[in-house]
Amino acid sequence: MGRTGIDDLEDLRPLRLDADARRELLAVQTECTFTFTTPDGWAAGVIMSFLYEEDRFWLTAVRDRAHAKAVGIDPRVTIVVSNAGTSLPGRRMLAVRGVALTSHDEDTRRWFLPRLAAKLAPGDPGEMVRLLDSPGRVVLEVRPVRIAVSHDSRKLPGDGRGGSPHAARDTTGR
Repeated sequence: MGRTGIDDLEDLRPLRLDADARRELLAVQTECTFTFTTPDGWAAGVIMSFLYEEDRFWLTAVRDRAHAKAVGIDPRVTIVVSNAGTSLPGRRMLAVRGVALTSHDEDTRRWFLPRLAAKLAPGDPGEMVRLLDSPGRVVLEVRPVRIAVSHDSRKLPGDGRGGSPHAARDTTGR
């Protein structure tokens, strides 16, 4: 094995997101890939909006959707978040394994929906809450178990696209 990002990309362990980079990514990004297991055993995933608060992922779905039903059968999920579509430099990715809990209660919805709407629709969060606050809506709370994998291309020369050892930027993106 050679030097990561210079000779090869075999050992990516040094490229993991540090705690500050994880916090920044989770604060800025609004979408994730939510992966779950279908009742017949297949892996499946959907793109969902999320909120990360209280060291947990919070999402919402209509009770009858496949992913909402699936977590009632097998609550083990993985959430994948990247910086795609954000202004964050580099290519960043975080995959977190967790256990999903489903809430149907009014108190959880009253706490969660305004926070999600403020993140997703800061110009008119009230209208988004109105759209989301439907009788069939559930809140999914994902309690992380462990980070499965993470990646921060800013730690590589040439942002991971090849380059000299002197081409690496520091983690501030400079």
